[in-house]
Amino acid sequence: MKQVICVKWGTAYGPEYVNRLYGMLRRHVTGDFRLVCLTDNAEGLRPEVDAYPLEELGCEWPKKSLGKWRKLVMWSADLGEKTGLSGPVLFIDLDSVIVDNIDGYFTHGHPDDVVLARNWAKPMQRLGQTSVFRFPVGKYPHIIEKFRADPQAVADKHGFEQHWVTASVPGGIKFWPHLWTRHFRLHCLPAFPLRYFKPAKLPAGARIVTFPGGPNPADVMLGRWNTQDPPHEKPWDHFRAAFAGGVKHRWRHLRSYVLPTPWLTQHWVE
Repeated sequence: MKQVICVKWGTAYGPEYVNRLYGMLRRHVTGDFRLVCLTDNAEGLRPEVDAYPLEELGCEWPKKSLGKWRKLVMWSADLGEKTGLSGPVLFIDLDSVIVDNIDGYFTHGHPDDVVLARNWAKPMQRLGQTSVFRFPVGKYPHIIEKFRADPQAVADKHGFEQHWVTASVPGGIKFWPHLWTRHFRLHCLPAFPLRYFKPAKLPAGARIVTFPGGPNPADVMLGRWNTQDPPHEKPWDHFRAAFAGGVKHRWRHLRSYVLPTPWLTQHWVE
């Protein structure tokens, strides 16, 4: 039985994100699998998804930190007891898009390995990115226990949950083969200004495309960077808006343009 886990909390992602993930898994996993969702609201999830309460972080949230520290609850010693999971489990962020068979994610390396995508934003450093990672359930509870002991110090030193995980795994983390897990903004989106005229490509060999730091795949399908932008905005209108009043970060605005992407329409569906 192949095991997959996801986390949904707050209002940023509705149940349709979990249901899409299940649909993508059904199309791209051979044989039986189980999807577990840790959530604070299981309403609207399809019945095939096994939903369990998402436990609290168990400590004070670090101040002025961008890290998604709530994901650390998956390292709790009692995760298996609460969910029935055991052995290696694959975590997938809800804004990830599965585009090809992912059976290799369940068998790559040793079952006790912690396998992450490489942090492509900092390619010269050996940092992991936790949009898609595999971990052995209950084997490394010190990752959350040490965080709970002094969360602010961990956040001040490491900044992000994924950097803390990278630094905390005994013997070091492993990486997926580099073509498997692609970063939408870095590997798919054309460089500025070509993105004004060409949609994002699907790289050869990709199995999962991740969207860390945005844009969200739901917005890309509408040809916008975020919910504040109008859908299907024409390139010239977007360019001209950078020089209108009220734009604080002109260069960021100019780069934040994306055309509707046909392969997303094909793959990011339930």
